[in-house]
Amino acid sequence: MDVLFASPQGHSHEPGAAVRCARRWAIVWRTTDTVPAAPRACSITVVAMTAQRDTAVDVIVVGAGFAGLYMLHRLRQLGLRARVFEAGSGVGGTWFWNRYPGARCDVESVQYSYEFSPELQQEWRWSEKYATQPEILRYIEHVADRFDLRRDITLNARVTDARFDATRGAWSVTTQAGRAPLECRFLVMAVGCLSSANRPQFPGLDQFAGRVLHTGEWPHERVDFAGQRVAVIGTGSSGIQCIPQIAAQAASLTVFQRTPNYAIPAWNEPLSEAADRQAKSDYAGLRARARQRPTGYAFPFNDAAAAATPAAERDANYEKFWRLGGLKFMGAFSDLFADEAANDTAAQFVRDKIRARVHDPAVAQRLTPTGVIGSKRLCVETGYYETFNRDNVELVDLRATPIEAFTPQGLRTRGDGREFRFDAVVFATGFDAMTGSVLRVDIVGRNGASLREAWRGGARTYLGLGVAGFPNLFLINGPGSPSVLSNMVQSIEHNVDWIARCLQQMQAAGWQRIEADAQAQEYWVAHCNSVVERTLRAREDSWYVGANIPGRARVFMPYAGGVPAYRARCDEVVAAGYRGFTLTAP
Repeated sequence: MDVLFASPQGHSHEPGAAVRCARRWAIVWRTTDTVPAAPRACSITVVAMTAQRDTAVDVIVVGAGFAGLYMLHRLRQLGLRARVFEAGSGVGGTWFWNRYPGARCDVESVQYSYEFSPELQQEWRWSEKYATQPEILRYIEHVADRFDLRRDITLNARVTDARFDATRGAWSVTTQAGRAPLECRFLVMAVGCLSSANRPQFPGLDQFAGRVLHTGEWPHERVDFAGQRVAVIGTGSSGIQCIPQIAAQAASLTVFQRTPNYAIPAWNEPLSEAADRQAKSDYAGLRARARQRPTGYAFPFNDAAAAATPAAERDANYEKFWRLGGLKFMGAFSDLFADEAANDTAAQFVRDKIRARVHDPAVAQRLTPTGVIGSKRLCVETGYYETFNRDNVELVDLRATPIEAFTPQGLRTRGDGREFRFDAVVFATGFDAMTGSVLRVDIVGRNGASLREAWRGGARTYLGLGVAGFPNLFLINGPGSPSVLSNMVQSIEHNVDWIARCLQQMQAAGWQRIEADAQAQEYWVAHCNSVVERTLRAREDSWYVGANIPGRARVFMPYAGGVPAYRARCDEVVAAGYRGFTLTAP
């Protein structure tokens, strides 16, 4: 579906008019029109927007992870005065909080890194194929220091609410730290997709006398499980990473699993000098290849269809991609997200691998997933399945015997009435993904509209960047963008660069406000839904649809159309004078 610009004032729509005009624009959707020609290039003079007040800045950024740091860097390049508020006591975002044993990225280190600085790419040396949390955090801290970003970051300052004053055209932002509200023209939510821990509520949990931990809010000090009886609840990505590490320390480990997940070996190893040199010799080419892949992550991909490949040849190719490891496995054939029968051949291959690695057939059966592979986030593991061959590890199936209540000594399961005793319980229950970290902040937009209320039936955005009813509010990797279905760092850089370009052009044209149009937003939501419905990605209950949060409306949140298609859409919007956004003068 294309759009046609329509102006209530009847002004011209020739190329360049959208850039020059400071009046309000409206849009009319039509199904046959072509995209208007791109605006002519213009010389841009950067003029600071800051109001002359000590309590005002041009832009407030919420969050100091990968997104917040790069956003701050780009805002400085534009000459804008910015302030970053971070809830934690240090920078790092997701990698500041997720310190659990075994935490590491599931995208290879050389690609899970910033692209914006060629010098940074050349000087940083990753030690492993898949970086651990401590190494990723050191990298982020290095970036903060190298680009002198800390002086504009306020730590230990969780933002509690933000309110838009339509009369002043400004956001008033309040933090938990008790400081006076700070005013800004633009508000950027760089809070991350996986940074709001999901803490299930169980009867009696507050009476449990042992230690309670969550993988997403891990203590900064080392946690020693030696000699302890430990429970881990959850077998998603964080559980699959921490379970082998805890099992090696604890006297006993009981794993409580609701749903088994597909997990592929990482085949992690030290990053050799040769591999480091190879990446650095052609980083530009590597990034360009990554941008052409739906995931924004460059790895081998087979264009053949599994459904059209003879069984023996198909299994040999699965073995090849199994040996490549991790997320690369889903590149074995081109039809794995489109054809259920083809997908089942990949799923069955992985199921057979699991059964071969677990000695006890009954335990292997409980660990073997059913259904579509890749509909939930594919997990990347090291020694996970072999952990259940250990004498000190037990697996409990929560579908057969759910947790009834916690007790002072441990917990009790329903059905068998079994009592467990533990010294520590680890919740590996993931996150209130995509929206939880945004909605932690009470955001009130135009005419008193609450974002929490606007998203009650599911998140709705335009391009994952803006929300109708909330002027001068930007999201980075918001719902409706590729985000968690892509290489997050590259998607962050794209969104930040888009926002920075928008602010630069607003300055040049004299625009004061930008807001997603409600009709454009509805179109984008419908488009996102239609794209994912043509795939197998939404077949299973997962955190992609918010199924892990009780009462959450089931909506597939990330954009499933792939990185190249999404970037093309964003470029078209800019070329058409920010089609789908309403722009106003002072």
